[in-house]
Amino acid sequence: MKPRVILNSVSSRTAVLWWFVLSLALVFQVCAFERAFRSMRPESAVTVPSERGPASPSASYSAFTNTISNSITPPNAVPVGMAWIPGGEFSMGANDPPDMDEVGMKATEDARPIHRVYVDGFFMDQTDVTNAQFAEFVKATGYVTVAERIPKAEDFPGAPPENLVAGSVVFSPPDHPVPLNNHFQWWSYVPGANWRHPLGPESDLKGKEDYPVVHVAYQDADAYAKWAGKRLPTEAEWEFAARGGRAGEPFVWGDEFCVSGKHMANTHQGSFPQKDTGEDGFIGIAPVAKFAPNSYGLYDMAGNVWQWTSDWYRPDYYAQLVKAGNVARNPRGPESSFDPSEPNQPKRAQRGGSFLCTDQYCSRYIVGTRGKGEVSSGTNHLGFRCVKDQAKRS
Repeated sequence: MKPRVILNSVSSRTAVLWWFVLSLALVFQVCAFERAFRSMRPESAVTVPSERGPASPSASYSAFTNTISNSITPPNAVPVGMAWIPGGEFSMGANDPPDMDEVGMKATEDARPIHRVYVDGFFMDQTDVTNAQFAEFVKATGYVTVAERIPKAEDFPGAPPENLVAGSVVFSPPDHPVPLNNHFQWWSYVPGANWRHPLGPESDLKGKEDYPVVHVAYQDADAYAKWAGKRLPTEAEWEFAARGGRAGEPFVWGDEFCVSGKHMANTHQGSFPQKDTGEDGFIGIAPVAKFAPNSYGLYDMAGNVWQWTSDWYRPDYYAQLVKAGNVARNPRGPESSFDPSEPNQPKRAQRGGSFLCTDQYCSRYIVGTRGKGEVSSGTNHLGFRCVKDQAKRS
C-alpha cells in the first residue's frame, strides 16, 4: 500500500499545517502542464504528428536557428562518468502553436521568447547522481539532508509541536480516475520519507543503488556538487547539453516521441494519475542509463526525474535577455527569484521532466520547457546532475 497522509495533518516538507502545503502548489514540482507540442525544425514550417494524440495545428516558426558548436579540440582527459560538452551558440527556449496552451500552467509560456545564447565548453555528468554516489558523499561528510531534519519551531510559528516532523512529498496516486484540476489528489506529505526511504519509512534502497537519488532540496544538491569538486549547471548549460547540437526539435533525440515504436525516455503511460502501464519498461522511477543517450552521451535528459539547475526562476527572464539585445553569453539566471503564483517562495529552475510526464497532463519532457521548485523542498521525482568547468590553460 502506498503511504498517504490525511489532510490537515501536515504541511510543506515539515508536516506543518496542510493549509501551508496547499499554498505550495509548485513547491512539490507536480507535473501540471499542457499537452505535448511539436516544435519546428530550424527555419522550417513542418508540423510533426503527435505520437500520443491528435496532430498539432499547422503553424510556421522561424525563431529557431542552427546551433553553432565550438570547434575546439576536446580535452584529452575527461573526468570519469562525465561527458565533454563543447559549448557554442544556440537558440534557447520552446515554442508551440498558441492554441495548444490548454492545460495546467501552460508549459511553454515561460520558455519564450526563443533567444540566442552562447555558453563555454564544460563537462557534465553522464547520468543523474545515483543513490550509491550520494551515499558516498554522506558517508564521507556526515551530511544530513533537509528532508531528514526536524523542522524548527521558530521557522513555523504557531505550528503544533506534533506537526514538526521530518519528511518529504511522495507521489501517491488514487486507485480510480480523478479530475485533473487538483493535484493534491495524487501527492502526499509522508513523515519519514527522504533519500534513504523514497516512498516512506518502510521503503529502502536495496537493489536501487543505480537509481537517481531523490528527495533532495537545492542545498542538498549544491552541497554534493561542492564536495565532488563540481557545481550545478545553469539553465543555459543544461539546455545546450540536452539538445546535443540539435536545434528546434521537440525532444533531445529528435522529432518523434517514439522512434520505430520504441519509447526513448521514462515517462507515464496509461491513464494519469492512477495507472502507469509501464509501456516504456518501467512503472515509476527507473535506474539511470536505461534509455539511449543523446548526441553528447548524456542519459535521461528527458523523463525519469527532474533536475535542479543553479538559476533563480523568473517567468520573464528570457524577455529580459532579449530586451538587453545581442547574444546572451554564459547567462547565470536572474539575480533573484519571482513566481507570480507564489511571490514569497524562492525558487530555482528545474529541467527535464520526470516519470510522471504525459501529454494528458504534462509535457515538460519537451526540451526547452522549464520547471521550478521551492529551494527547501524535494519530492520522489526530483534529482540532479553536476557539471565541471574545463581547467583554464596557463
